[in-house]
Amino acid sequence: MTEYVIDLILFSAFVIGLTAIMGVLTNGIGEKLFGGKNKRFFVEKSASIQSGWNKVGGRSD
Repeated sequence: MTEYVIDLILFSAFVIGLTAIMGVLTNGIGEKLFGGKNKRFFVEKSASIQSGWNKVGGRSD
């Protein structure tokens, strides 16, 4: 029974990890191939919204 539980945990971790990696890869490929001229739209919009924000945390040297 212990071997079954270990196999189940390992297989579950493998499937979840593989699914996550495939999602990141297909998203990157899709943005490169089908992004057109709006590839960086959301990144630039987020940066423009956050432009006046104060830095929080970390050390101030």
